Amino acid sequence: MIVKTKKYQLPKNTYIKIALWSVLKQQWWVSLIYVGLNLPVFFLPSWWWFIGSTIALVLYILFWLIQFAGATQMEQFKILFDKLGYEIDSRQILIKINTKQGMPMKWENISRAQVKKDAFTLFVNKAQIIHLPFKVFNTENEVKFVETILKRKGLVK
Repeated sequence: MIVKTKKYQLPKNTYIKIALWSVLKQQWWVSLIYVGLNLPVFFLPSWWWFIGSTIALVLYILFWLIQFAGATQMEQFKILFDKLGYEIDSRQILIKINTKQGMPMKWENISRAQVKKDAFTLFVNKAQIIHLPFKVFNTENEVKFVETILKRKGLVK
């Protein structure tokens, strides 16, 4: 079975939010560093420990935010934000610009996937994602079929 989706354009704000949240979840250990930098407050009471570590944390989050916001402006990432159609089967995802132009992407290129209450998010790497809201599918069975493929490929549990 081949699932053909409606054309969908990923909003840049949605991309930034998904990518930033994904990186922060993957790098959860940064919060341990933040806590570790605040521990000296108990031995040498001073607000400077808290202020310095908070500035470092904000700069870290700002670094990733700038990376993803900058990606939306780069020519290499322009294709992520075009209106694309997708043909999904158990072998590959065919990303179609129009009826004659497209690019196949093997399932092996997808590192992981998330199934949310209203969308699938497929991660190629930290910066490249495929976000497929359920509204782009024609029927509920197509959504279930894609979810089954993701489970068979071991991309979701």
